[in-house]
Amino acid sequence: MRNKAIIRIALLPVMLFLFLSMDGCRHQADKPNIVLIYADDLGIGLLGHEGQQIIETPNLDRLAEEGIRFHNAYSCMLCAPARASLITGQHDCHTQKFEITNGGIYKKIGTGELSQRDVEQMIQKKLSAVPDDQVFLGQIAREAGYETAQFGKLGWGFASTHQQMKRHGWDSYFGYLDHIRAHGFYPPYLFANNELVEIPGNTHSDCGKSGEPETQLTYAERWDKTGKEVYSQDLFMDSILSFIEVNKNRLFFLYFPTQLPHGPVSVPELHPDFINYQGLTQIEKEYASMVKRLDDDVGKIMEKLKEFQIENSTLVIFTSDNGHEIYYAQKDRIHKPYTNMKTGEVFDNIERKYYSELAGDIFDGNGGRAGMKRSNLQGGIDVPLIIRWPDKIPPESVSHRLVANYDILATIAEITGYEKAIQGDGLSFCSELIDSRPGAEHDFVVFSSFEGPTLITKEGWKIRTVVKRNSFELYDLNEDFREENNLAEKYPDKLKQLKLMLLNACEGDLNNGLYSTQQSQMDL
Repeated sequence: MRNKAIIRIALLPVMLFLFLSMDGCRHQADKPNIVLIYADDLGIGLLGHEGQQIIETPNLDRLAEEGIRFHNAYSCMLCAPARASLITGQHDCHTQKFEITNGGIYKKIGTGELSQRDVEQMIQKKLSAVPDDQVFLGQIAREAGYETAQFGKLGWGFASTHQQMKRHGWDSYFGYLDHIRAHGFYPPYLFANNELVEIPGNTHSDCGKSGEPETQLTYAERWDKTGKEVYSQDLFMDSILSFIEVNKNRLFFLYFPTQLPHGPVSVPELHPDFINYQGLTQIEKEYASMVKRLDDDVGKIMEKLKEFQIENSTLVIFTSDNGHEIYYAQKDRIHKPYTNMKTGEVFDNIERKYYSELAGDIFDGNGGRAGMKRSNLQGGIDVPLIIRWPDKIPPESVSHRLVANYDILATIAEITGYEKAIQGDGLSFCSELIDSRPGAEHDFVVFSSFEGPTLITKEGWKIRTVVKRNSFELYDLNEDFREENNLAEKYPDKLKQLKLMLLNACEGDLNNGLYSTQQSQMDL
């Protein structure tokens, strides 16, 4: 019975897409298919070509070898604002905030407290009407003639609705509408095109979310597979590969916001690379297996494109929503809150900045940078960005252009031939992809954080704030990517200049760049 149930689930997305693809046209020669893979909490230091020493990532390394790597790419420091910036093409320091609703509400469907309709209505009542001239990532591709689909951690969160998904331009979707539920990998139900899809064999209302930090008790709970039969990433990969097969003869835009390697740690089994690996704890082996699973899945997508001879006419983008996060804390190994294992002091990211070697992070997931997810230090916002497009991009290309996650919408608009006006903060870097010309470039990019806003110039200057302390720091990233030498006193004129630029970017109020769970998210 279990195998039959899994087969039915795997076939469901195929059936959902079949009726959408019957009257599809053939490829237009001047437009590529587009696959956007959006990793979750993948620190730049976890990739082999960025210096990772323990986890091998051959598929992502190959993607970089065959395309272009951006060495100066940034994203927001947290899941929801990062995804909102990606989908809207706007930065997250405006007075008018993204309407981000708190997560967890969809769990009440599983407990019987609310119906799907109740949840949708509660969320929609909190949201303002979307202006008619507002454009979104999926909408741009759809209006340019693409079949659009999204799989995985849907929307921008933390709780999303079918109405939002359709307004954002997705012809089809399958996954989690609630990012709190996405912290577990064994969902009893997911959502496909406004339909609740039950997953037989999964019975936990919290989707089998694991406990932290690692103890004997959390280990035993994690590996008790009662009610945890179907791994969500298996469902998403089945759906993605089926979508590619069904739409191989038409233009498609596939957006895959995967859960991996966001924790808490959860894998069906250890990856063979780590079963006998010396020097890692059990929980570290499992986390490494999540990163390997992501790399393996990228390889499967590339193989499917190759199988249907569309890999050369497909633009593949790989990036991450924000910087590294620790999901493998364990006593005497590495702690949360992040703690200097030598002194016992908790990092405050001002006098005591987080660095992997001080915290005990064996993976050095932020690649030697200061800070982590949620911070405006480099470890929170400096992300990988790899693009492969064999018909246009020479292999082993490298770009030092200043790029923000909110540039991707404008870039895809140009690539797809979208002709309507776009009101946003992004700049297309399409010209750099197709003929190595820089084109229009940002003077600076700007992002919010739990500490305050930060601004980085194309020359490599960075100002970061800690608003609650009225603190301003100045760094020359060309010489100091670890942010060890604050130059605020040495270069007061430069600091003053960047303060004004930052204040203008925040529309006159630095608090617009101070992310707050209480003030930046809407209660349901």
